[in-house]
Amino acid sequence: MSEIDIPEDHPRYQSLLTRHRIEAGVENGITSKQGLIAEGRGEAFDYLLGEQTIDSAAAAERAAAAALLLANHPVISVNGNVAALVPAEVVALATAVDADIEINLFNRTDERMTAIAEHLRKHGATNVKGLTANARIPGLSHERAKVDADGIGTADVVVVPLEDGDRAEALASMGKTEIVIDLNPLSRSARAAAIPIVDNILRAIPAITDAAREFEGASKDELAAIVNEFDAEDALADAEAAIRSGDRS
Repeated sequence: MSEIDIPEDHPRYQSLLTRHRIEAGVENGITSKQGLIAEGRGEAFDYLLGEQTIDSAAAAERAAAAALLLANHPVISVNGNVAALVPAEVVALATAVDADIEINLFNRTDERMTAIAEHLRKHGATNVKGLTANARIPGLSHERAKVDADGIGTADVVVVPLEDGDRAEALASMGKTEIVIDLNPLSRSARAAAIPIVDNILRAIPAITDAAREFEGASKDELAAIVNEFDAEDALADAEAAIRSGDRS
């Protein structure tokens, strides 16, 4: 079954679409095989959330949009799963908030980096960072430490969807404002974030983009108020309660 064969009225449409895109990502050298496992874990959490955006996640998405619009140098970090799942959506968000897009991989090879860059360009990206890798995140010894000096290296706000916990913690230690999209509210990534979004990335990225467009023309004070009103601990607690309840209504 291809993406175009999946009927939109299917009760598991989004889940089937996600699986198809991840499978295609592996076949095209974009997504690692480990990404299949990570996606399956996230899908289980999403099922418990009712495969819907809960209110606390919607508030986080609006806070994320405001934080990105306030940023001096926002960057959206992209790994293999992100590139496979939401390439056009990432480009749309980057355009809406004037952010850089930077590839960052744990299983990094020149071939994968090139394939992801080309994939993003096919979906409208014009300046993809991450290939230079002329800076490092302190405290990390693996490949995800490699960043571009003029990208994540100097960013003040970083969107890190589907993130590794140790890198999320290291970026937070650098003083960067992190917006993490992670369906597990107990993960180190979500707990290291200034703005954790417990939602499926297929819903979260477009929601942030929509909010950013809604906030176009808002003053810095208005945007700052939206960010300040958001409480990360409350959002994580709400998401955990929703998952533990298993109420899919």
